[in-house]
Amino acid sequence: MAAAGAASPAVAQSVPVGVPLDAVETTLGLPVPHVATGVPVPVVGAPEAPRHHTGDLLPTPLLPVVPIATELGDTRIASPVPNLAGTPETDGEGSLESPATTLQARSPGAIVGAPLTMPDGANYGIPNLTTPKLGLTTPELIGAPAALLGLS
Repeated sequence: MAAAGAASPAVAQSVPVGVPLDAVETTLGLPVPHVATGVPVPVVGAPEAPRHHTGDLLPTPLLPVVPIATELGDTRIASPVPNLAGTPETDGEGSLESPATTLQARSPGAIVGAPLTMPDGANYGIPNLTTPKLGLTTPELIGAPAALLGLS
């Protein structure tokens, strides 16, 4: 069960979407950019199992960390670039591309400590008072997005 909780979730593919800008081109009479991207589909993994430590009454983290993974899809923005060098023969197309990237995130977890210690044998088995702990684990975001700029 611990291995299942520690495993990262499976990454789903993104849903490809083309942004329809034909009406803008018809209305304005100007060439518009072509935009195509992928909408990420997040996949939630199994929450991290809480761990019990010697001397603590409550498990750590009390609010479990939840892994979420997705794929940022291929994105391409291409636009006509007229008269690049001042002559119509140098018409081209400028583009910005971003290849698909896997993105993984982990939600923050809450760490809460009880205001009592474990039963104390020197105090007839009665727990002692202690300063309670309260904290959050840091969220994580792991990925390496990249972009390519090109003229053709």
